[in-house]
Amino acid sequence: MDFYDTDPEFMERFDKFAFDEVVNETNQQLPNKIRYMSILAALLGCQCVDIYKEMLVKALDECISPVEAKEIVYQAVNYLGIGRVIPFLKVTNDIFRARNIDMPLKNQATTTFDNRLEKGVEVQSKIFGEQMKYAWKTGHINRWLASNCFGDYYTRNGLDLKQREIITFCFLAAQGGCEEQLVAHSKGNINLGNDKEFLIKVISQCLPYIGYPRSINAVSCVNKASE
Repeated sequence: MDFYDTDPEFMERFDKFAFDEVVNETNQQLPNKIRYMSILAALLGCQCVDIYKEMLVKALDECISPVEAKEIVYQAVNYLGIGRVIPFLKVTNDIFRARNIDMPLKNQATTTFDNRLEKGVEVQSKIFGEQMKYAWKTGHINRWLASNCFGDYYTRNGLDLKQREIITFCFLAAQGGCEEQLVAHSKGNINLGNDKEFLIKVISQCLPYIGYPRSINAVSCVNKASE
């Protein structure tokens, strides 16, 4: 169904806001690649697969590589769970096939099953501080967090560490109910150089896709993290 035929007045207002006002707001603009990465991650977070299809096509046309797109989807599993990510992986693969993008893509893993815990702890420490060198010892879930989330995914090529923390921030902000983790990852972003002003820009560019309540909550978490 073409909403421009059935709902033209609504689409006129939405398009003006999302694709003009928000994108061009003074002091809230982002580089195109970061804007698309943030929006794709937010759409995963809020489970909007229909808009994700449209935005992924635009992102691939403009600035996002197939590897970068896949890495966003892969990392989402840690924060959304496989059940919520599979539909997005299927859609991504369908779009890749339609574009004759060969799959599987080149391997991006840099760790083995023997060193993933060690490397994951190193990454956690870079993001959150020296105390993370010991956090994995406090229980099996924290050990999994270090070895699986950080050791298996954050160590991969395709996205750098700052980009990975940005998309994690968007996964958490968009799904809601994860404010404690959002504060922690706001601090992680700030530690890596994605400062408060930058994170507000990310929230601003995602707002049309996740709505005002979750955007305002995200701003509050950034403010708390930067105190």
